[in-house]
Amino acid sequence: MLSKILSAALIGIDAHIVEVEVDITSRGLPHFSTVGLPDAAVKESKDRVRAALKNTGFNFPLKQITVNLAPADIKKEGSSFDLPIAMGIIVAEGIIEPRSVEGYMISGELSLDGRIKSIKGALSMAITAREQKFKGLILPKENAKEAAVVNGIQVYGVESLPQVIEFFRENNTINSTSIDTDSAMKENSVYQDDFSDVKGQEHVKRALEVAATGGHNVLMIGPPGSGKTMLAKRISTILPDMTFEEALQTTRIHSVMGLLKSGQSLLAIRPFRSPHHTLSDVAMVGGGQVPKPGEVSLAHSGVLFLDELPEFKRNVLEVLRQPIEDGSVTISRAVSSITYPASIMLVCAMNPCPCGYLGDPHHQCTCSPSQIHRYRHRVSGPLLDRIDIHVEVPAVPYKELSKDFCGEPSANIRKRIQNAREIQVERFKKDNIYSNAKMRSKHIKKYCALKPEAQSILEAAMHKLGLSARAYTRILKVSRTIADLAESEQINAEHISEAIQYRTLDRGMF
Repeated sequence: MLSKILSAALIGIDAHIVEVEVDITSRGLPHFSTVGLPDAAVKESKDRVRAALKNTGFNFPLKQITVNLAPADIKKEGSSFDLPIAMGIIVAEGIIEPRSVEGYMISGELSLDGRIKSIKGALSMAITAREQKFKGLILPKENAKEAAVVNGIQVYGVESLPQVIEFFRENNTINSTSIDTDSAMKENSVYQDDFSDVKGQEHVKRALEVAATGGHNVLMIGPPGSGKTMLAKRISTILPDMTFEEALQTTRIHSVMGLLKSGQSLLAIRPFRSPHHTLSDVAMVGGGQVPKPGEVSLAHSGVLFLDELPEFKRNVLEVLRQPIEDGSVTISRAVSSITYPASIMLVCAMNPCPCGYLGDPHHQCTCSPSQIHRYRHRVSGPLLDRIDIHVEVPAVPYKELSKDFCGEPSANIRKRIQNAREIQVERFKKDNIYSNAKMRSKHIKKYCALKPEAQSILEAAMHKLGLSARAYTRILKVSRTIADLAESEQINAEHISEAIQYRTLDRGMF
């Protein structure tokens, strides 16, 4: 007898419908084969299915069993096909009526005792099931809340194979899972860190506030122990609150990679990713034989922090150039091309020299000029051109460290940033951009007009500091953001002056 169960395969962050066809015949010797471009994990499902059926009181048919995963030209990965294959055998053996499973998407991994384990990509499956107007989605109970954030599809969380069989025999013996998305957003939007933890470094905090307001990439330069990493970890806490759409897309990426906590419904805080400098270019932007998201996509809608920037391999840094500009990364292979979202705020940190103490009044630098030159030139000019703000982070003096006074909390800073972001959204509502950092030449010409005094200051800075045309553009963008924070339509002299201060490398400070 032939049966058909609907499931899904993940390609990128999207789920594609897969028909799990099971044919059972008594002719010939007992045999179990799986076709349709399965990987090793899918091929091994026959052993898990056989043991799960036997240990839950069902007889595994000693017949010729052929499982076809259609369409056959899509690579099938992982253990999520265990449950649909088992259900296909149950239907083909006549234990369940074929019409009872029609219109349902089924996915789950089976343990040998019949329990159903969690899978990856449940959120993407729910979105596809809703788009294709399925009756319902049968998933492991651990993934039910994650999938239930998608309105318009009934999600049933199951714990065991007998429970699924009983569900289709008795017709809806399991209550569907429902989630209040507003409550889920609120519950999952609590940050563990706060800017009030940082003592001193007021000018750096201000620079990071400006960077977060305009979506500007930032580079912090300072000696070891000055608080660069501590500051970077708290940048995500001052970024504007995530919208539901941003949370949904970010959660999809983490769901596909299996990074969501058990029972977690949404990722409602902005991601903070800090990869080690030894990672490969594939780990950074994504890839592999079957392409997976990299660090730049896992940081989507949040912060990608590169500590010890010059220690990263040159090729790893160079592959970041396109994602930073486009807000996405495309991975092409011979048979497919997959695009992952990668809209990030890039935050980098580095020492001023190999030993870290160049310019430090309390420590003597032991580096030669040639060592300093080689160290700085590990970072290419094209990448530095994509960083709008350079800020010096000096060592914190004892008086600041010993104070009991707590700094301004992240919530207060985030409120100011949110107000300034609303100004930008309104400004660019017809241009499909959402921050000043994404302004192109036409926008700069239109929205960055300077008053005569501001023009004079910028002209003097260009001549005295020898600033490039790229630096000129960056200064205008940052000054526009500073003016937005001050709720000023015009870019005034003080806004230009502050923006010039955030070009540490151009000013020859190091």
